Amino acid sequence: MSQKTVQVIGYADGANQFIVKARNLKIRISKNNQIPELEGASPLEYILAGYAGCISAVGQLVAKEQGIVLKSLQIELAATLNLDKYQGKHSDSRAGFENIEIVVKPTSDAPLDDLRNWLIAVENRCPVQDNLLNPTPISVVLYKEYPATA
Repeated sequence: MSQKTVQVIGYADGANQFIVKARNLKIRISKNNQIPELEGASPLEYILAGYAGCISAVGQLVAKEQGIVLKSLQIELAATLNLDKYQGKHSDSRAGFENIEIVVKPTSDAPLDDLRNWLIAVENRCPVQDNLLNPTPISVVLYKEYPATA
């Protein structure tokens, strides 16, 4: 079994914008009141963007394996969210997306049946989809730094 560890680190200084470092990239999340041109997407938009990007990457890989030529690939995602739990209101609803709708629009000369089989393979191999559909063990550790005392 081959494995890969994916790691990011994020930080916010007070109420400033949250910055995530991934490899040599800086990903800006949410608003930047001081410099609006540096605003980033919301965390939920990043989930959908990552999902779309994963479908694209896996889609290109599977198409190559199956001999399908993709001239272009457009992926549209829309998700519904009930804000009550997020806003701290008493709610039995979940905090996450209630549903996600994906529309995949490949431009290809491949027959429709081949594209259907291609998409089934893409869905089965997409790590982001797997993480959204199946429980993944998560460990959260709280670490508080204490000031040094003399």
